[in-house]
Amino acid sequence: MKDFAFDRMNFILLAIGMAAVVLGFILMSGAGSNETEFNPDIFSDLRIKVAPIVCFAGFAFIVYGIMHRPKDKEA
Repeated sequence: MKDFAFDRMNFILLAIGMAAVVLGFILMSGAGSNETEFNPDIFSDLRIKVAPIVCFAGFAFIVYGIMHRPKDKEA
C-alpha cells in the first residue's frame, strides 16, 4: 500500500478551511451602490470586520490542514 502525504484528517481540515473561506466571501457579498443611489449597507460591520476575519481564519485553517502530520500507524 502506498504512503500518501495526506491522510483523512488532512482532507477534513482542508474542507473545513475551504468552507470557512467560502462563508467569508458570502458574508462580504451583497448589493452595492450605483451612480444614482447610495447604499450605506456596504459599510456594515459584517462586511468590513467579520467577513475578512472569517476568511483569514479559513486560510489559516487550510495552512494548518496542510502542515498537520498524520500519525504513524506502525508506532
